[in-house]
Amino acid sequence: METLQVIINVAVMLVLVGILYRMQKKHISFTKRVFTGLGLGLVFGILLQVIYGATTGIVKTSVDWFNIIGSGYVGLLQMIVTPLIMVSIISAIMNLKGNQNIGKMSGSIIGTLLITTAIAATIGIGVTQMFGLEAINIESGEAEQARADRLEQQLGDVQDLSIPQQVLEFIPTNPFADMTGERRTSTIAVVIFSAFVGAAVLGLDRKKPEQADTFRKLVNSLYAVVMRIVTLVLRLTPYGILALITKVTATTDAQEILKLGEFVIASYVALILMFIVHLILVTVFGFNPIAYTKKVISTLVFAFTSRSSAASIPLNIETQTKKLGVSQGIANLSASFGATIGQNGCAGIYPAMLAVMIAPTVGVTMDWQFYVTLVLVVMISSFGVAGVGGGATFASLIVLSTMNLPVGLAGLLISVEPLIDMGRTALNVNGSMTAGLVSSKMLKENDQEIFDKANFDLDSAHEG
Repeated sequence: METLQVIINVAVMLVLVGILYRMQKKHISFTKRVFTGLGLGLVFGILLQVIYGATTGIVKTSVDWFNIIGSGYVGLLQMIVTPLIMVSIISAIMNLKGNQNIGKMSGSIIGTLLITTAIAATIGIGVTQMFGLEAINIESGEAEQARADRLEQQLGDVQDLSIPQQVLEFIPTNPFADMTGERRTSTIAVVIFSAFVGAAVLGLDRKKPEQADTFRKLVNSLYAVVMRIVTLVLRLTPYGILALITKVTATTDAQEILKLGEFVIASYVALILMFIVHLILVTVFGFNPIAYTKKVISTLVFAFTSRSSAASIPLNIETQTKKLGVSQGIANLSASFGATIGQNGCAGIYPAMLAVMIAPTVGVTMDWQFYVTLVLVVMISSFGVAGVGGGATFASLIVLSTMNLPVGLAGLLISVEPLIDMGRTALNVNGSMTAGLVSSKMLKENDQEIFDKANFDLDSAHEG
């Protein structure tokens, strides 16, 4: 009987996929298909939970089959992240002209990410105080205690590295290993290695122009091939979102969320406030915030459902260059840096909220010195946070241990982690796009005509 029910569930998913495919064949816009996939997934996931329950074998087995589409799509995106970063950054640097400078680009982007992370931490502190949240008021079960024990074990690994040692981890001592994503800092390491290759080509222009020209042609050809792969994969976005959001809504235990409802609400209040800060920044630099929101919404929906800043890099870059008018070099740097540095949600709001919740349980006086120190620690520790689910936990370990606060209490929130992580990831990705757009404006690298183009749809870049 259970097997038949699973088959029916899989058949329903295939029907929903067919609906999205028909929409694509009728040339319905990419954004509309993304939201249709989101809506269908929400409804289907809720129905599965109502009919079977969130933790039953039927739902688990059905979700395993759905993962072929959802996790498969995320896997394809992860497949192209490293090639895309490498060829894009090499291409962008070796084609620099006039007063363009990779140092200025990187400095502007990283500076924007760190400043917004400091603002995010401040918002996290304020919202936690406003809601009066304290870790001592959260109940602990078996799952929470097990998570706390794992965090204690991970803390030992974190404490083994000082901040200077963590900075040294960015150096690509083995770039080929970093291309496999072996380390949590692999993305930044690949960026650094690619920057060296691009700079070497510029140096070769003066000494051996023929070899430089040959290499430039090779990279340009590789770039065209990689971008074609990106195009093919991004066409699958509505299907991936359908399967991913179905999984989330079908397997999220509503009772567990209700137990920690106040923390969930407070977290999303902080996230929304930080989104508003991003829009204010966009407005200050002369861009229409409503137009900006319409252009980035599809990317944010994917980030929300996938919970992966790293997997969002291809769609992030495509949106910046094709919709926002950001130059190729800045878009690649901001998307890559934003996946591992200055994540406003995972490395900004979340660790700050936890620190303020935990401090009273160990008798720490929360005065202005505590808050200033916390914001500075959050900024510094935001370097090298992994751009996948779980990055917020790692950031929290660093912040809590640096502030001499117990890390085990962070495990109390395990039941609502996925739900909050969705919003955090969307904020991370929006922060990187905001940094790219703001930096492009400051460095006069943005194409205002592209930003002002009405009703631009990502499909127009995917034809052919």
